[in-house]
Amino acid sequence: MPDPALDATIEQARELLDALGPISVRKMFGGAGLYHDGTIFCLIAEEEIFLKASGAFADELSMLGSSPFIYGGKGKPVAMPYWRVPDHALDDPEEAVTLARKALEHLR
Repeated sequence: MPDPALDATIEQARELLDALGPISVRKMFGGAGLYHDGTIFCLIAEEEIFLKASGAFADELSMLGSSPFIYGGKGKPVAMPYWRVPDHALDDPEEAVTLARKALEHLR
């Protein structure tokens, strides 16, 4: 069944990250994964855009006001290694692409 809110958030992410180059999307678990050159670097969930991050990059995102994706798993919250794109970057494609490139660098 189509999910207009999910589709709109995917389109927002594609537009925001357009300068990154070709991005493929795979819908899964009520959300979607965004891939660049076969590497998943971004998660769309709950109408928000998250970048995969750990270590120093997760710390950087935290300092920029981001927070991790948390879902309710088996009676307790579970934090995933995906961090919300900071609000200021949602209005600044150049900053969003810079952060996406950092996510990809940390994954490769």
